[in-house]
Amino acid sequence: MKSGGSRMAETKRRKKKSNMAVWVVLGLLILALGGFGVGGFGSSLSTVASVGDRDITVQEYADALQAEQARVGQQFGQRLTIQQMQALGLDRRVMERLLAGAALEEEADRVGLSIGDGEVARRIRENPAFGGIAGGFDREGYAFALDRAGLSERAYEEQIRNDIARELLQAAVVGGTEAPATYVDTLTRYVAETRDVTLTPVTVADLAGGQIAPTEDDLQTFYDENQALFETPELRAITYAWVAPDRIVDGIEVDEVQLREVYEDRIDQYRQPARVLAERLAFADTAAAEAALAAIESGEMTFDALVEDRGLTLDDVDQGEIAQSDVDADVADALFALEEPGIAGPVETSLGPALFRVNAILNPTEITFEEVRDSLVAEVGLDTARRSIDADREMMDDMLAGGATLEELAADTMLTLGTVRWDAGGDDQGADIAAYDEFRAVARAAQSGDFPELETLSDGGLFALRLDEIVPPTVPPLSQLRGEVEAAWRAQTQSRQLTERAAALAASDTDVPAAPSEEIIGLARDATLEGTPRTLVSEIFAAEDGVRIAIEGDDQRAYIVSIDAVNVPDLTAGEAEDIRAAVEQQAGQTIASDVFEGYGQAIQDSAGFTVDQQSVQAIQAQLGGTYGG
Repeated sequence: MKSGGSRMAETKRRKKKSNMAVWVVLGLLILALGGFGVGGFGSSLSTVASVGDRDITVQEYADALQAEQARVGQQFGQRLTIQQMQALGLDRRVMERLLAGAALEEEADRVGLSIGDGEVARRIRENPAFGGIAGGFDREGYAFALDRAGLSERAYEEQIRNDIARELLQAAVVGGTEAPATYVDTLTRYVAETRDVTLTPVTVADLAGGQIAPTEDDLQTFYDENQALFETPELRAITYAWVAPDRIVDGIEVDEVQLREVYEDRIDQYRQPARVLAERLAFADTAAAEAALAAIESGEMTFDALVEDRGLTLDDVDQGEIAQSDVDADVADALFALEEPGIAGPVETSLGPALFRVNAILNPTEITFEEVRDSLVAEVGLDTARRSIDADREMMDDMLAGGATLEELAADTMLTLGTVRWDAGGDDQGADIAAYDEFRAVARAAQSGDFPELETLSDGGLFALRLDEIVPPTVPPLSQLRGEVEAAWRAQTQSRQLTERAAALAASDTDVPAAPSEEIIGLARDATLEGTPRTLVSEIFAAEDGVRIAIEGDDQRAYIVSIDAVNVPDLTAGEAEDIRAAVEQQAGQTIASDVFEGYGQAIQDSAGFTVDQQSVQAIQAQLGGTYGG
């Protein structure tokens, strides 16, 4: 497959942007507005649900489902299937949101909330997605976005009207909610509290007999009582036939003429003319350009200052790499006349007289055919191997369709036969092919009796597999596990002895641990003490002021902790004040959300709602899934 110390401390210039960003924003807006193009349901299928008199249309549900699919897919790093969304309950969450929105619209109508055209127009004009290149509302861009989304202006403006009404309704319901001060103060004191402690490790040096060795009876008893520790995982016994380009590349003969052709096709990569890295600043006339040059040469002004005075940035004037062939002859002559970085010009350009600042001079370069021949041989060989594999795929598919076994397939083709006892949850995959995601996915889903099918690997290889057997978990005999059992017994026994010794030392007024103690001042509840168990800090904060306690560690050390002071925060100053403000805001939002959710559910129940499961099933099936209930 591809501290012990005090509280731990809580650590090429871009090219000028084009107006392409505007169209990217419009493209994103189109997705937000809908227009996924779900159709083919027939004229009789138009709604999937309703709340009171409000209908949720097929298109609204399909759009919302696909938008959720895309959003969650970004979190997972891959697009989820409809079946995966069903398993996670995301399809039901989408429907619940749509029902809640429809219920609020229904309530807004009932209480007589009316949003004027002026407010709708203002909201649309202020949407940056509809802004033109020069700024301000772009009427054509607005019409274009709606047209691409399959919406009329009237339909979109009605959607905006409903959104504003819901916002007003929500503000009216939750506007007066706030978190109780007692609740906020209590939670803040809990979060912001710190403690002063003394931490003392208890090590093997504190054990009277040092390290101990188990008897045979100890091992047998431990083995019998801890079978789960030594159980082997479930294994899938798999036979597979496969080929990958790098497994047959050594047998590929690469033609010298072909290598030369590839080299010549990429000559621009291997042969670079002289270039300069430069910036350009244009002026209204030659006199202004010459005056600017004189100011630079006299030291009165810098090129950077000239750029800044014009309201520009260095990104705005950056020209990147320039070869002689990239610019007019006059510009090229000025730039390449320099023997070292500096100012060139003034020189006439399409923007008028300009000064160029050359930041670097790049000499011409050439990588010869001989220098890259070996890498070309490897690349062309792999490409030829891929094409050879692809050319034989149809024949292999036909063999499998005709009933050929994997053994027969491997005997008559370039595929190699192999077997593996594969642990679906293990890191040690047991075979080279198991490093491929594609193989693991098919191996995990395979069922006994499935007919092998040819599948593609990420590097252009092919494979087919057969699940021969599922080997259930087993516990090997003690004779095979003696070393592993002894190590586990020793770790568990020594950990227990260290904890018991720590408890004895903590209760003693005279015995002193061998290791030195460490004072930790202002230990926070969310702190991490390097090298200690994750539970150590939480156990410290669960202890009472003034106590001395023993805390379990591992087989190398336990801990004695003295709670020296419990520091109650001042909620009106410093970090605690900031924490209180954050707690108050979060708690208020949570309460408001709960109130509004309850309000919305009451509206929905009062108005009554229906969901057409058949329609939902049809939409999910068309989008690539089957309805999961």
